[in-house]
Amino acid sequence: MKKVNSMFIVDDDPITVFGIKKMLKPVCICDDIQIFENGKEAVDALKNRLENGEDIPEVIFLDINMPIMDGWDFLEELISMDIKEHITINMITSSIDPLDYQKWSEFKNRCPHGLNYKNKPIFKIEISDLESIDLAS
Repeated sequence: MKKVNSMFIVDDDPITVFGIKKMLKPVCICDDIQIFENGKEAVDALKNRLENGEDIPEVIFLDINMPIMDGWDFLEELISMDIKEHITINMITSSIDPLDYQKWSEFKNRCPHGLNYKNKPIFKIEISDLESIDLAS
């Protein structure tokens, strides 16, 4: 079982949030799972943690389509932050638009963090969805 110190779930769909939390139980131990309904809430919380020297999330499950600030805007903000620690980000979407996958691919090339792409509904969360990859290799 994987130990994760901190995790964000950023999704405006309570059923998806419930499902993610349920699927995490057999593969992950995490005492700090924060839920946000849009990217702005998550960005504000992340900035607050950085300013206060608190742990930043090791793993983020990030919905693409949300009100106020969507997943793409969240990623733009995240990339602009000076975060030394590596974050594993799982982009989740119910979109079947190939442009979303293309946009993810473009972000993956310029994002300093691990970026995975998962379609909703999510049926299983693997330990590999939670692990940091070595970007130097």
